Amino acid sequence: MGQERAVLAGGCFWGMQDLIRKLPGVAATRVGYTGGDVPNATYRNHGTHAEGIEILFDPAVISYRQLLEFFFQIHDPSTPNRQGNDLGMSYRSAIYYVDDAQKEVALDTIADVDASGLWPGKVVTEVEPVGDFWEAEPEHQDYLERKPDGYTCHFARPGWVLPKRAAE
Repeated sequence: MGQERAVLAGGCFWGMQDLIRKLPGVAATRVGYTGGDVPNATYRNHGTHAEGIEILFDPAVISYRQLLEFFFQIHDPSTPNRQGNDLGMSYRSAIYYVDDAQKEVALDTIADVDASGLWPGKVVTEVEPVGDFWEAEPEHQDYLERKPDGYTCHFARPGWVLPKRAAE
């Protein structure tokens, strides 16, 4: 089947990349700007884009659903335009689907997160079709690998894990 692509936004891209890249089945990640209005977005000029992460993954090893469940565990999807101390549209929670199958999985996962009652509030994650992804500057790529003590507001929350579904 080959690799599939996922594009997610959940606050500062440094911490998301650091955690997601370590998942079995994730082949590559890069951080950038997506979901907004500025062509050729940069850190200094990204308009309404979110800080996002592009993920290439092997669906034979990790499903899109499993990727999204981890995404919801490492950021707070119930805070509009905010993650930790980071405030503004750049730090919103969003899923940018590449096809109708991903859209369906995203909406289903969000419904399960909301129904679980495990998260601090209702999910405000945007679900939109993928658009342009503008790769961030080199100093933002692999940031926490180069600076292990650098800033992050992302961490795995053990209490935010959906129960296994009967089909899994």
